[in-house]
Amino acid sequence: MNIKVISYSFTGNNESLACSIAQELSAEHIKVSEPKPRTMGIIILDMLFKRIPRVQPTPEELNGYDLLLFLGPVWMGQVAAPLRSYLRHLKSHPANYAFISISGGADAGNGKLEGDLEKRTGIKPAAIIDLHIADLLPVSNKVERKDTASYKINNNDITKLTSITMTQLTSAIPRIKG
Repeated sequence: MNIKVISYSFTGNNESLACSIAQELSAEHIKVSEPKPRTMGIIILDMLFKRIPRVQPTPEELNGYDLLLFLGPVWMGQVAAPLRSYLRHLKSHPANYAFISISGGADAGNGKLEGDLEKRTGIKPAAIIDLHIADLLPVSNKVERKDTASYKINNNDITKLTSITMTQLTSAIPRIKG
């Protein structure tokens, strides 16, 4: 199966996970970048006004793959703005895809994520894997946003999250490893 991993990461957590998954699948991996540095203020404005920033490489890089795996954060219940142009590209160039995210999770899951993805692509994803930093933290305390916002996943976390992701991917898309 010809797979491409496309990732955007604001904190580096989704990037670390994307690298591990791409290696596990022997898949090509592209890192989405922006011409200008992103700030929390820009994130909020992009989410409120549904802006789609310019990114590199361009979405045309997605053509010719059996499966596209998008990895990126979920901001305010929506796919991070830098991945939006790629998802919009799928609307006119349908392809099989899955979405994987490691995000905070202090406020619970991302229940509207599937609807956001379908609205942006016009296609139901083959899989959605919604991982949370809150699940990596000790359960002895109530996890708050400040705890998850500053957390950097470590090698043990990456191994654990890659295993969870691969199990869920192979369950949703059985031929992914074959």
